[in-house]
This record gives sequence, C-alpha cells and structure tokens, in this order.
Amino acid sequence: MPLLPASLIEPLWVELAALIGSDERPEFDPTHPWGCHRRRIPDRVVFDHVIAALVHGSGYERIATPGCSDRTIRRRLDDWADAGVGEAVLRTALAGYDQMIGLELDDLSVDGSITKAPCGGEVAGRSPVDRGKQGTKRSVACDNQGIPLHLVAARANDHDSPLLEPTLAGIVEMIGPLPQHRGVHGRDLYPTCSRPCTWTAATTPARPATCWRSSGSPARSRSRASPPRSRPADGGRSSAPTPG
Repeated sequence: MPLLPASLIEPLWVELAALIGSDERPEFDPTHPWGCHRRRIPDRVVFDHVIAALVHGSGYERIATPGCSDRTIRRRLDDWADAGVGEAVLRTALAGYDQMIGLELDDLSVDGSITKAPCGGEVAGRSPVDRGKQGTKRSVACDNQGIPLHLVAARANDHDSPLLEPTLAGIVEMIGPLPQHRGVHGRDLYPTCSRPCTWTAATTPARPATCWRSSGSPARSRSRASPPRSRPADGGRSSAPTPG
C-alpha cells in the first residue's frame, strides 16, 4: 500500500466499525474486579496506526505512540482476527470491486510462495529454502487481472498440491459460485510439471487436484547422479609408465 488518499480513510473506518461493533464496546472492561483500571484504547486509534503501518511498510514498534503501543495493536488485531473480521473485510472489498470494476473469473491463477516466520506461529514450519528456519507457505488465487481472491496458509515444509483444493473452495465462499467454463493455471503446485498446468471445470468438476498432474507433462523422477568427486577415484595416481 504505497499511497492511500486521506478521503478514503473515513469510509474505510465506517466499514470496519460496522464489522467490529466499535460503538458497542464499553470504555472499561466490565470483568475487571476493581473497575478502576486504565481506559481501553479506542478502536479508531488502533485503526489509524494500522493504516500508518501499511502505508509506510514499517513495523508496529516504529509507528507506536504513547497513546497506542505496539502490543495494543497486536492484541487488537488478534481479537479482530478471532472474530472473523479479516474475512468479512476481504469479502466486502471484493464485492465492491466486482460492482465498480468487475472481477474476471473466467481465467484464474494459483501460485504459492514461502515467506519467513521469525516469530513462529500456528502454521510455521521448517523452511526448506532458508536452512530450516521458521517459515510459512501461502497459496494465493487471483483473477485474470491479478486481484487476490483467497489465501491459504500452511507450514513451509508442506507440499503445495494439497493446498489447491482449499484455495479454490475458499473463492466460492468469498464471492459465490464461479463461472462454469473457467480455467485455473499454475506451476508451483506441481513442481514436476515442465509447463503450466490447466484445470477446466467442465472436465473434472469434482476433484480439481487430480487433473493438475494429468494435464501437465508426466512426472519425472529426479536424477540421483553421484556428486562430483573432488579428486580422481584412484587417489590422483596415474597408471601411465614413469619415464626412466
């Protein structure tokens, strides 16, 4: 998010406030035994800090202020995530984009990527491309213009192919039924294919993951050639006669 016009911040907050029920939250926590603790940080203050972090691309520690610490931002985001606010925001954004511009769902693409996870997490695992450090894998489905539709997270050491089916199923949950004649393209879900694989709903509507392997080239086993020797097999000794 390199730039966000100031005129859009207020409409975004109105949409988010309706989802999280910001007006219904009490100023103090009613479960506190004494009722004399500090006031709860308003959701609007946390929202402004999150927008600042997205625009500047910095961590929460750098944009934290005396009125809103980085721990408050993380706790509030965790509360919103547990309440399913993230999925609701994405569903609202996709519906608005489809109404104003239009999603091109006739030709979808699915791809995966591995990112670092230095703090761990529920879906973090040993990354095969980062010396076994903690990492996560993301399977993202996009429309024909590259608009993200759904994301599935998994451990970095999980195989890509089992993520295809939940990724496609999540699109239906987000935006509704897809067109009957559509194609799905991707390469990383089946690394053994030499060219991008294609799935068409008209051919195999029940199990999309099964036809990805058949639509590409036949799987090939990796060559297990012995590694190159640092010195000849005979120990460097030559069988040529020694000149007299």
